[in-house]
Amino acid sequence: MRRVRYEHTGGPLFLEDVPVPAAGPGELLVRAEAIGVTLPIVRKVTEAAEPIPLGGEIAGEVVGAGVTRFAAGDRVTGLCFGHGYADYALLNATMTSPVPAGASAVDAVTLVRSGLVALGALKAARPAPGEAALITGAASGVGHLAVQLARLRGASRVVGAVSALALGKAEFVRGLGADEVIAYDSEDWGEPVDYVLDAVGGDLLTPAVTALAPGGRLVAYSSGGGSVRAYDLLVGAKSVIGFQMARIARNEPGRYERWRGELWRLFAEGALRPAVHGEFALEDAAKAHAAIESRSNLGKVVLRP
Repeated sequence: MRRVRYEHTGGPLFLEDVPVPAAGPGELLVRAEAIGVTLPIVRKVTEAAEPIPLGGEIAGEVVGAGVTRFAAGDRVTGLCFGHGYADYALLNATMTSPVPAGASAVDAVTLVRSGLVALGALKAARPAPGEAALITGAASGVGHLAVQLARLRGASRVVGAVSALALGKAEFVRGLGADEVIAYDSEDWGEPVDYVLDAVGGDLLTPAVTALAPGGRLVAYSSGGGSVRAYDLLVGAKSVIGFQMARIARNEPGRYERWRGELWRLFAEGALRPAVHGEFALEDAAKAHAAIESRSNLGKVVLRP
């Protein structure tokens, strides 16, 4: 089978021919039909001290199983913690779910993992109907779903923050239901909001906290690091909440499963519309990474073996 790999920090990415792996206990061997490209993986390629397996979100057909819950021929989506940029991948069975009839592999890989992060971050903010929301990374794979979910949860005003208003981002985010769209470097972030879902981190944390109304909450789920001054929280009785999807998946499988069911229900009702920026061939993985590195993507970036 073909597999994407790199040999040193920063790449380049290249294809290699390797044997198809075998499913062990608790694993599924899946013929990949769609592979989600995520910012954390892109960052690890450019920043990690040693090369890592390119894992992540996979959707496809089961061809071998080390569990009884799934069988060959089942269509599933789940997480690969090893080499996922490949024709075949091993998925963790506990973090895998069926793909409903009528949904494509691209729908699944766009909706489930990114949607789980968006939904989980939103729930961590404990939104009340009528509150105002600010979503950073609003045009990203997670952010574009978070904008829609905030509106569905009763936000009175949704502000989308993006890296730049060019490249069609402002129109894209407004089309998702945002009332306002701002650039990260804007001097005026508008009226205060009750909660922020932050996918960016780093230097953006300071203006994000400033954008909060007194008593506001910032949910940080970014891999971008950064810090917040305690004084900035103290003076407005504001709070920062960390959210990590992996912890929910490992420690609260029941909640994880309920959230997946909620996402598929919203999708089936037409209330949640996953958007795909582009579908790239496996040999074009570097181009897929470049779309995310340049922050030009509008929605999810997907590899199609």
